[in-house]
Amino acid sequence: MRTVVLRRTLARDIRIEGRGLHSGAAVVVRVMPGETGLRINGTAAVAENVTDTSRCTVLGGVGVVEHLLSALGGLGITDAEIEVVGGEMPGLDGSAGPWVQAILESGVAEIGPAEFPVLFDRVYEKDHETPADRRADLAAARGSGHFRFTFETPADRWPGVQTAEVRLQSPAEYAEQIAPARTLVFDFELPHVERLGLGRGLDESSCIVLDPAGPRGDTRFPDEPARHKLLDLIGDMTLTGLPLSTLDVTARKSGHRTHVALALKVRRVLGV
Repeated sequence: MRTVVLRRTLARDIRIEGRGLHSGAAVVVRVMPGETGLRINGTAAVAENVTDTSRCTVLGGVGVVEHLLSALGGLGITDAEIEVVGGEMPGLDGSAGPWVQAILESGVAEIGPAEFPVLFDRVYEKDHETPADRRADLAAARGSGHFRFTFETPADRWPGVQTAEVRLQSPAEYAEQIAPARTLVFDFELPHVERLGLGRGLDESSCIVLDPAGPRGDTRFPDEPARHKLLDLIGDMTLTGLPLSTLDVTARKSGHRTHVALALKVRRVLGV
C-alpha cells in the first residue's frame, strides 16, 4: 500500500552558528533546499546510518541531530541538505524553537507529489534491557501524524506521569506547542554529565534540571519535560524516511536508542 504526499523543502538557505550542545565548541550549520530526502553532510538521515544513541542521536559524524530533524519533520519538510561544521548541532536554547523560526523565515517550497509506502500492521518496539519499572514501550502505525509521549518518573519525584501529544497535520501546532520545549536533565545526573564534559553548550536557561520536588527555575509549559521528549521522538522518527503525516506513533519511557530501533523496524517492515 502506498500514499501520495506533497514533498516540501526550504525556499532558501539558512545558516546558524552556535556552541555544540555537548562540546561547547563553535559550530556552523547550513540548511539548504534539497530533493533527495533529508541528508546530513551527504549522509541520508535514515535509521541505518545512525552510529550512536547514548546521549543523543548521531548521524553522518554529527551529534544531536534530533532537534533539527524534529523541526523539519514537525513542519512537514521532507527534503533538505544539511551541512555541519564542528561535529555537533548547536545547543541554542535547548529546544527546536530557533530552528523552526529560521525555517519559517526561510519559507517552504513545494517540490511536487511523491508516493510513499504506508504501514499495514502496527509495529512495536519494547526495551528488554532495562528493569520492568523503567521499560520503554513504543508503537507505530499507519495514521495521520498523531504523536504521543508519556513521561514517567518514580512516585517520589516530580513530575510523576505527564503525557504530551500533537497532530503533525498542523505545522502551527507543532511550532507553538512542541518546538519551544527545552531539553532536560535529572539533578542526580549532573555530576556524571559534568565528569564526561557534556552539556557545555547549555546553561540554566536552556536546560531544565529536574529536582525531586520540581524543576529549577521557570518552565515554558507545565508539562515541558513530556513535550521535549515528544520533540525528540518526532526528530528520531524522521529517520524512517517517511513523511510523519503518514504515521501515528505512541511512546512511553523511551529514549533515542528505542526511538531509532522503532524507526529501523518500520523501514524493514516496509522494505525501504
